[in-house]
Amino acid sequence: MERLEKRKVDTISLVKSYVEVDFYSDLLTIQSSLLQSMRNFMISEGFLEILPTIISPITDPLNHDIFDATIDYYGYSYSITKSMILQKQVSTLVTDKIFSMSPNLRLELENRYEDGRHLIEFVQMDMEIANAKREEIMEIMEKLLINTISEITVIHTKLIDKYNPDLKVPKTNFKIIRVEDAIKKFGENYESILSRKETEPFWLIDIPIMDREFYDKQNLSNPDYLLDFDLIYPYGYGEAISGGEREHEYAQIIKRMKIKGNSINIFEEYLKIAKEGLLKPTAGCGIGIERLTRYILGFENVEKARLFAKAPGKISI
Repeated sequence: MERLEKRKVDTISLVKSYVEVDFYSDLLTIQSSLLQSMRNFMISEGFLEILPTIISPITDPLNHDIFDATIDYYGYSYSITKSMILQKQVSTLVTDKIFSMSPNLRLELENRYEDGRHLIEFVQMDMEIANAKREEIMEIMEKLLINTISEITVIHTKLIDKYNPDLKVPKTNFKIIRVEDAIKKFGENYESILSRKETEPFWLIDIPIMDREFYDKQNLSNPDYLLDFDLIYPYGYGEAISGGEREHEYAQIIKRMKIKGNSINIFEEYLKIAKEGLLKPTAGCGIGIERLTRYILGFENVEKARLFAKAPGKISI
């Protein structure tokens, strides 16, 4: 109770403070340009934007401890979207290339606050392509990141100099590191160590099968690993993008769900589509808007990268 009351006082101070108003004006200026740049890039690449799904009978089960958020409505149970991954797959039945600025709610445990990169409410740009391989997604997202940062640094040079004068536009051909090799060299904390060590964004590929969800495509020629990837920011900023190829065959999805311990009943409507053989092979990913904002402006905590931020274990309007 004491923590909640303190947070309310902080909120009042924020609204009254002219210094904070100036800061958030700068933040929104950068973030608005960032969103516009990303949208323009995706449309230029032939993507169609779809409206986000806020509630659904199904959502991403996720692979770590988290509070569930559900709504009971006339006898139906809706989940609040943790990510649109399953909806993205189905959307490619309508058109081959889609993206969405998708609000996500993930009620993280309060200890997640300490790493500086988690919010319980955030937005990510989700994208998906039918009949694509992970390398195609990685190439597109590399181009998007370079294009977005390049445009922001040109349009808002003074603001970048004010907040993060050391920001550099990433160079093409990001380094690619296999997770198995990273673990051998750096141990289980490889991601954090590599993020602090590197000075350019880099890819981690071939994620171990038990580290991700049932929809992530198993590499049948190397079954302990997935055809997945993460993009990691340098200088300790951590994960930027997560994605890969998706399972689309009913029998394989069921097999993966049993391995992961997912309830088949919860995903009944999704599984009906898969059982009819309607799902296409797809690949895609999501990139967090607040984390990208944090990286561009050099913030210590992603909480600074959003107006009315909801951080783990804290409360805000």
